[in-house]
Amino acid sequence: MLSDITLGQYFPGNSFIHRLDPRTKILATLIYIIAIFFADSFLSYAILTGFALAVILISRLPLLMVLKSLKPIMIIVVLTLGIHMFTAPGETVLFTWKFLSVTQEGLELGVKMSLRLMLLLLFSSVLTFTTSPIVLTDGIESLLRPFKKIGVPAHELAMMMTIALRFIPTLLEETDRIMKAQTARGADFSSGNLLQRAKNMLPLLVPLFISAFRRADELAVAMESRCYRGGEGRTRMHELLYKGIDYAAFGTIFALTALLAFLRWGTALCAL
Repeated sequence: MLSDITLGQYFPGNSFIHRLDPRTKILATLIYIIAIFFADSFLSYAILTGFALAVILISRLPLLMVLKSLKPIMIIVVLTLGIHMFTAPGETVLFTWKFLSVTQEGLELGVKMSLRLMLLLLFSSVLTFTTSPIVLTDGIESLLRPFKKIGVPAHELAMMMTIALRFIPTLLEETDRIMKAQTARGADFSSGNLLQRAKNMLPLLVPLFISAFRRADELAVAMESRCYRGGEGRTRMHELLYKGIDYAAFGTIFALTALLAFLRWGTALCAL
């Protein structure tokens, strides 16, 4: 299960998506997330799914590796499907058992909400797979720089977000190592009821928190020993610069958003 969590991992490459400016990828991801909420039909979700798969193919990422990022949220997806399927009102009843009933409208709504969750995580995973942590930090800091006028610490926020993403794989490896060590000592993390399983997690959580605080302290000491004093006066080896491929990417994502908006509201306006 822990090996299925791919958030924060970077897959090196030289594809079209890899060469995009990090600001372009961050903004395109946000626009795509907004576009997801424009979808209200299966045609719209089919377009969004096709676009996400096309981006994955263009980025030359292993499809199975990207799809693997969906596995940790499948429980949430199934719960979302079930909640909408059994609670959403509708007129066409498909199945009834005691006090539970499934309607066609509820089933369709559950499928759409589940697809929305999966597409959101799938497209967001492409951002971290194709952008190194250092470049991602520069992109976030550049986007937050206008807010420095109102006191927002752009560099510090960008650094904290990137360090958090960077240490997710490290903490997962540490969790797996501690779990194997405790299992070898007789700990059982899989049997018992929910309360018993929660108690069994204590031998895992305590050393994990200690290890995390130790790593944080070591990182702080290392940054201080290298005279790190924040973003003031710092320069970059590679300055961020928008290129033609970035404008092409923006044009594509805006065209997708406009198409989804037309499918949702344009047809009704044309009918008027």
